[in-house]
Amino acid sequence: MPAPLMHVATVDTLPADADAVVIGGGIVGVSAAYFLARRGLRVALVEKGRIGAEQSSRNWGWCRQQNRDARELPMATHSLALWDRFAAEIGADPGFRRCGLLYLSDDEAELAGWARWRDFARSRGVETRMLSAAEAAERGAATGRAWKGGVFSPSDGIADPSRAAPVIAQGVERLGGSVHQGCAARGLEIEAGRVAGVVTEAGVIRTRRVVMAGGAWASSFCRQLGIRFPQATARASILAVTPAEGVPDALHTAAVSVTRRGNDGHTLAISGKARIDPTLQQLRFAGHFLPMFARRWRHLAPGGLEGLRAGHEGLARWRLDAPTPMERTRILDPRPDRGQIDLTLARARALLPALRESRVAAVWAGYIDSTPDGVPVIGETPVPGLILAAGFSGHGFGIGPGAGEMVADLLTGQTPQLDHRPYALSRFDSSVRGKVAEF
Repeated sequence: MPAPLMHVATVDTLPADADAVVIGGGIVGVSAAYFLARRGLRVALVEKGRIGAEQSSRNWGWCRQQNRDARELPMATHSLALWDRFAAEIGADPGFRRCGLLYLSDDEAELAGWARWRDFARSRGVETRMLSAAEAAERGAATGRAWKGGVFSPSDGIADPSRAAPVIAQGVERLGGSVHQGCAARGLEIEAGRVAGVVTEAGVIRTRRVVMAGGAWASSFCRQLGIRFPQATARASILAVTPAEGVPDALHTAAVSVTRRGNDGHTLAISGKARIDPTLQQLRFAGHFLPMFARRWRHLAPGGLEGLRAGHEGLARWRLDAPTPMERTRILDPRPDRGQIDLTLARARALLPALRESRVAAVWAGYIDSTPDGVPVIGETPVPGLILAAGFSGHGFGIGPGAGEMVADLLTGQTPQLDHRPYALSRFDSSVRGKVAEF
């Protein structure tokens, strides 16, 4: 079952050429196209399925600084400022609000970790407040129980995953760019060693600048070009319930997390819990990912054949004049884990009594594309003219605007406002295998 998603009308006819082509219509791809169009470039955005239909509409909707890796924090802070601007600039609302994010816990070690992050965040000018037991009980009154403590990040917020990517895509069109749904990019034309065009199922767009923002499909696309990009996906399952009064806008606990989803109800999820569907690509990059999987083994469970059937992590080389796996699977829409859905709902109703009368409105799953260190790749590739922006490891929705702006800077030869070096693809050589994310 797909997650709720706003429909956006786009055009069928491709331009013969463009100043830049963005491949992938998730939050990162539409943001990159938007900021390229704002710089006056003729940009074409191609998406094999629907705008925002994969992980960009299947996430929690959190736009957070709290507990970010040190490499991501500057981008998270900058992205919040960009989220603030979208509604006025585009003339449509992506559902963003700085409602603050609330974390509650009874675990002393978890609270100590949040306190250490608070001290680190202060050094970067980010406000986050540790909560005493009394303050946690007051802010978490909807739970009807006591807590040892918590943390509240007042400047963080949420956006609506069902609207955000489609609204930004509308912004691309209003700035003169073109957006094309149901149009898979099969590969690139290379002349004199650099990008010369994008080959799509509907024809070729001549261009010298390309962004690969294909989410879970990025590594297999890069493989066609001889680019080695370590990437693996985990299948997470989420549900939405009908609205209930008094439920916090955004609440995280170790048991379950709850987020208001626009005006349509609440999203329920268990942080980090997922299934690993084995694929040939995962076997290829096992040496990179085993340390991460070993650290998270309590939250991960073996999956099934979903990943092999979907085709996003295959090792096959495909032709540019015939249908590719991306045309056979327009939208990654994996089967939800029924046991995880039932557990999530039970935990949410135990945590928040107001949800006991809510009914299940939707259930879905999604593939979270990850890198070995949990930080995305944003930057140049060995193919001149091609920028890669993928591997956002479940953090991409909130930092999508900042990532898109960084891509636009790199593609137009401007110095990015933020340091782009920590996101380089080159960090995944043998010397950094197993490196953990840290702040």
